[in-house]
Amino acid sequence: MIYAVALVLLLAADQLVKLWVVRHLELFETMAFLPGFLELKYVQNTGGGWSVLSEHTWLLSLLTAVIMVIVAALMIRRVVRHPLGLWACTLILAGGLGNLIDRVRLGYVVDMFNFQFINYPVFNVADICIVIGMILGAVYYLFFYEKVDAPRRRGGEEGKDGADSAHPGT
Repeated sequence: MIYAVALVLLLAADQLVKLWVVRHLELFETMAFLPGFLELKYVQNTGGGWSVLSEHTWLLSLLTAVIMVIVAALMIRRVVRHPLGLWACTLILAGGLGNLIDRVRLGYVVDMFNFQFINYPVFNVADICIVIGMILGAVYYLFFYEKVDAPRRRGGEEGKDGADSAHPGT
């Protein structure tokens, strides 16, 4: 339940920030946010990260939808049970859905955060969710999946020491 609430709140935050930017800034207009560090800059991105596949919104929409279905299935089918993995999935879903809504509704993604101290692509709240979700997902997979969720998937019972009784020595 907490993951569903977090998903809705993150998705709402993404859409509200995008709405605010569209209503208050002209395309390519900038506004100071954290001077010298981060500014708001209204950009319409027809591609993915670093404008990959620009002008192929339909393909990005399809890929995003497929990935969102897979991630949701991992949660619903309880393939991922560890809280870190569930938070990773929640963040990835929120970000993917936030950008998918833009692509389907507008034909592009509204981006607005621009680092002033380095040359980096302009990004949005959904992108932040995806990046943090991917980092958490990598940590979960590298350090927790085999110890917690994989034994359950194989049908093994874990003992108190975390060992998989169906697979001694693992």
